[in-house]
Amino acid sequence: MSEQENPSGCSSDCSSCGSNCPSRQGGIPKSKLAPGSSVKKLIGVVSGKGGVGKSTVTSLLACGTNRDGFRTGIIDADITGPSIPKAFGIANDGIGISEDGKLMLPDRSANGVEIISTNLLLENETDPVIWRGAMIAGAVKQFWEEVLWKEIDFLFVDMPPGTGDVPLTVFQSLPLDGIIIVSSPQELVSMIVTKAVNMAKKMNIPILGLIENMSYLLCPHCGEKIQVFGESHIEEAAEREGLRLLAKLPLDPKNAEYMDCGAVESIDLSPINDAVRAVEALL
Repeated sequence: MSEQENPSGCSSDCSSCGSNCPSRQGGIPKSKLAPGSSVKKLIGVVSGKGGVGKSTVTSLLACGTNRDGFRTGIIDADITGPSIPKAFGIANDGIGISEDGKLMLPDRSANGVEIISTNLLLENETDPVIWRGAMIAGAVKQFWEEVLWKEIDFLFVDMPPGTGDVPLTVFQSLPLDGIIIVSSPQELVSMIVTKAVNMAKKMNIPILGLIENMSYLLCPHCGEKIQVFGESHIEEAAEREGLRLLAKLPLDPKNAEYMDCGAVESIDLSPINDAVRAVEALL
């Protein structure tokens, strides 16, 4: 980093420095929104592992708060595996730019959910994003700092799974009001959930609660709940960590069809209503 980029001349070597800056105090200054932007509550949606439906849950939470009359947006922070635009039926035909040419404008779904994603910036939605961690983390910060978020009540951050660069960047740099952890019923997930919980606690990020996705399959003939992935232990995990279980969502093939055809806003939201209410209670 040049002195022009870093006028303080910081070498990033705290061992030889006597300054009482935020880095030495154990904190990193939070990124600021662009002028003209306003976000009341910023919620991260995280998972300890992939394949548990985190993007689906993010989409449903956004649909729920939007349905209830709140202005809602999504930062698709899963930079290398973005799926939010497709779920909402938004084509990757570019995004708008503010009148002064300095800020990106989020795209909007049919019902008005505002969305920013790398897939909206690619020439083809199947083009791979082959970036190293620092570039990916930087892109997430840009989606917060260089996008015009106007009068947003709830902005959800759909993060990539795990505890790597991007979740760390979001936890350190963005002023999160809380996170929701998504899991599935598999036995292994209990350990993975604990990893996500411990990371959030180490970073002093409030945890709003847990959501178990693909919790059961509802038999279309008799209504019996079939535990496809085995017996759920999410209640035990929630009790052990002192967290609230916000929802147990069914495994519904119709929902997958809705997501694939860009009609997530048509999915029945009743199974996730309690989680939506928990988010709305932050205002």
